[in-house]
Amino acid sequence: MDWLSLQRRYAVPAGASARTARLLALRRVLDGTQYDALPHPFSMERSGAGEYIPLSNRRPSVRSNLCRTVVDESVSLLFGDTHWPSLIADDTRVSDAMGVFASQTRLASLMLEAATVGSIGSVAVLFEVSAGVPKLSVLDTAYLTPFWDDVSGELLRVEERFLVRGRDLAVQGYAIGEDLLGAQFWWQRIWTPMDCAVSVPWLVGMDGGVRDESRSVRHGLGFVPIVWIRNLGGRQGQDPEGECTFERAIDTVIEADYLLSQAGRGLKYGSDPTLVLKTGGFSEGVAHQGGASSALTLPPEGDAKLLEINGNAAGAVLEHYRELRQIALEQLHGNRAHGDRISGVQSGKAMEMMCQPLIWLVDRLRHSYGESGLLAIYRMACRFSCVLENGLRLGGVLVKDLPYCRMTLRWPAWFPATDPELLSLAQGLVTAVSNGILSRETAVRMYATASGNSDPGTEWRLLENWVALDGA
Repeated sequence: MDWLSLQRRYAVPAGASARTARLLALRRVLDGTQYDALPHPFSMERSGAGEYIPLSNRRPSVRSNLCRTVVDESVSLLFGDTHWPSLIADDTRVSDAMGVFASQTRLASLMLEAATVGSIGSVAVLFEVSAGVPKLSVLDTAYLTPFWDDVSGELLRVEERFLVRGRDLAVQGYAIGEDLLGAQFWWQRIWTPMDCAVSVPWLVGMDGGVRDESRSVRHGLGFVPIVWIRNLGGRQGQDPEGECTFERAIDTVIEADYLLSQAGRGLKYGSDPTLVLKTGGFSEGVAHQGGASSALTLPPEGDAKLLEINGNAAGAVLEHYRELRQIALEQLHGNRAHGDRISGVQSGKAMEMMCQPLIWLVDRLRHSYGESGLLAIYRMACRFSCVLENGLRLGGVLVKDLPYCRMTLRWPAWFPATDPELLSLAQGLVTAVSNGILSRETAVRMYATASGNSDPGTEWRLLENWVALDGA
């Protein structure tokens, strides 16, 4: 069974577009629930009526979740604790304010979630402000439809629309009659540069879309408070999705899961093979159940044999699985290094060489979630500080009119340098400075960056102050 066949087994919500159905199917793979739509467990070979159940109708007993593994590895290398980028801004007010903003909104955790969710193709980050306090949340793009300006590329409108049961609306405070609790309603919300319009839910098949004034908000910001991120530097224009991180390898992963499930079934059979009885015309013994542990009494001309298999097939299956795993990791640009083959501490450069395909993948993700994601959120925070009357409340202090200056991200090294590497770098920098090849400030910044210092500029200022005090 391949990915196309498996997708046809999924129930598609009524009224869902082909784009929505595709994103929901990819979400199943990301969550590891892609086989839950199959009705039978892998161990069930025959139905209650004695009919053979094809493998395509059985859930594999082994789920490698290789797609999610590569996504988790790439996201950790993108926004993990030691890989969070520092902001470099022309205005120090902006860099200081954004540092507080990132800490207050737990931006690192949110970007980890956004990069994981967005691996299916896209993700949206909603920027809200209540009493001056910023709040960020990740939106599922399967039910969102964005519209951009063809000239400027700025987001003009985002529509959210999906079906919901009447009983769910009643829980949210809507007045739903008892006879309509099981009925389906359309729920719609539209973000524009001036307001967030929520419609009164309406029954499927009827006209609706009337604005609900009690739940709608007119913010008057002049821009849509949503940052739309396309995965893997996706296509521009009106296409809302980028490339899915793992879609190309799904077929290979399905094949590997079924192969391992069959291998497990074969090993279980080898430990308890089928018993065949030759009774010489007597009826005794034909109904025996179980394997070699069952004691039998046969007539003189009778015979009993076990239908055994050797272990060569299991070895061939495992070898084939290893090849499939390598193919899948090549398709995903995942890490193909084996941890059990690393004999000791490796340098940062050696780790980069072992994880080079994964680094190539994360390097592309940096453009999507760094330039088009994290920086876009920082710029939107600056816009909020300008359009809100009292600005943003960051760290308990109101911050207003942050300039829209040039901002860039400084990414840390892929892997931390070891002590011998730092020693070698320090010796080389000392030689370069003493021979007039490199300035002292540049050398300090290079060493601070290599040693994991998040703010090389502060390190240089501290060194200047220390030298000045020492000279005095």
